[in-house]
Amino acid sequence: MNYKIIDKGRYLLHFINTDRFKTTLVRVNFRGSLEKHEITFRNVLLDMLTYSTEHYPTKKELVAKTQDLYALSIYARANRIGKFASMNFFLSFLNEKYTEKGMEDESLKLLSEVIFHPHVKNGKFDSDSFKIIKKNNEVSIQTMKDNPARYSMIRLLENIDEDAPFAHRQYGYLDDLEKINEKNLYEYYQKVLTTNSVDIYIIGNFDEKQMEEKIERYFPFQNTVPKENDYIFEHQEFPKKIRTIVEKEKFSQSKLSIGCKIHTMTERERNYVVTIYNILLGGSADSKFFKNIREKHSICYYIDSSVNKLDNLLLIRSGIDRENFEKCLELIQKEMKDMEEGKFDEEDLEKAKSTYITLLDEVYDNKEAIIESYVAKDLLNIGDIEERKKEIMSIQKEEIVEVSKKIVMDTVYLLEGEEENEEV
Repeated sequence: MNYKIIDKGRYLLHFINTDRFKTTLVRVNFRGSLEKHEITFRNVLLDMLTYSTEHYPTKKELVAKTQDLYALSIYARANRIGKFASMNFFLSFLNEKYTEKGMEDESLKLLSEVIFHPHVKNGKFDSDSFKIIKKNNEVSIQTMKDNPARYSMIRLLENIDEDAPFAHRQYGYLDDLEKINEKNLYEYYQKVLTTNSVDIYIIGNFDEKQMEEKIERYFPFQNTVPKENDYIFEHQEFPKKIRTIVEKEKFSQSKLSIGCKIHTMTERERNYVVTIYNILLGGSADSKFFKNIREKHSICYYIDSSVNKLDNLLLIRSGIDRENFEKCLELIQKEMKDMEEGKFDEEDLEKAKSTYITLLDEVYDNKEAIIESYVAKDLLNIGDIEERKKEIMSIQKEEIVEVSKKIVMDTVYLLEGEEENEEV
C-alpha cells in the first residue's frame, strides 16, 4: 500500500495505491471554519447536491445513471473535525478491469456533475427538490429525541461548554432551517466552493499519472485557500467541582452521560497513550467499567467510554434504572481513581494493546477506514498503521497513570426516565 500527497495548489491530492480491492473509492473533502448557524445550511446543501443535478434533474434519473455505471455509489456526509466543519463526497466504483474501458472516466464525471453542476434555475436551487430536502431535514431534527442515548450525549456536550465547537448540534437547528431558501442556499454553495480548503483522497488500484490528469480535468477547483492546521480544542477552564444536571423525559430507562475534560497532552499521549487508557477504562469488553460495574455489580444495562482527541474530551455513557444513579456514578469515579493510582495489572495493559492492534488490522479490510487512518495521520501527525502498532506496544504502565491524572470529570448529565401512565 503506497501513500502519496500531491500539492496541486488549489487542492491536495492523496493517493493510496493498493491491489486489495476490486473497487476504487474517491473522497472529496471540503473543510472550512465552523459556524453554528451554518451547520443546518451544510446539511441541507449536501442532501440537495446528491438528490438531483443539472443533467439528472430528479432523484430517479440520478439513480438510473448510477445503475448504468455498474451500480456505482455516490453519497455525502457532513461532520466536524475539531474546530472545523467538514463536508465529504464519496464515489465508489468498480475497477475498469472488471467492467469496461472508459468507466473510470464516466464515474469521475458523475461525481463532478454532483459537485459542480447542481440543479439550479435562475440563480437558485430547484424548488421541487428543495421542498423535499427541507422537509426531510425538518423531520431529522424533530426526531432527535427519539434516540434517548444520542440525545443525552447532545445535552451533555451543550452543558459542558455551550460555546465550544463540540456543543453545536450536528443535526442542525429548526430556527436556522426556517431561514433557508433556494436562493440563499445556492449562495452558501458558492461560498463553500471558494472559501473551503479541499482534499481529495483516492484508494484503489489505478495509474497515478492518468488519475492525476483526470482529477485535474473533471474537478476544476478555483479556490486557493490556505489550509488550517490548528484543529485541537484546548479547554480554558477546568471544574473546581463536578456539575450534575438532571432532566426528565418519558423513557423507561435513564441515560447517564458524563463528560471529562483533558488537560493538554503531549503528542504521544494524544496519539497513543490515551487510546490505551480508554480501552482499559471503558472502551472494550475487558474494560474495568464492563467487568466491575456491568458484570460484577449489575447496576447498568450497558456502559462504555470513548475519547474525542481533537476536543480533549473523555465521554462516558450508560443505560441505568434511575434508582441506581448515585451508585453507578460512585463506581465510575472509583474506577477512574484506581487508574490514577495504577491499580490495574500488566496483563490488563497487554490485553488492551492487543485489542487495539486487532482493530488496526481490521482497518486494512475497509477502504473508508483506510482513508480515515490517513486523515488522522495528516491531522494529528500520527504514524501509519504499522508505525502505530510499534508505538502502542511500547506504552508503559507509568504513561497510562500520567495520562489518567490529566483527565478531570466536569459534567454529569442524567436523562432521567419516567414511566408513562397507562390508560385504564
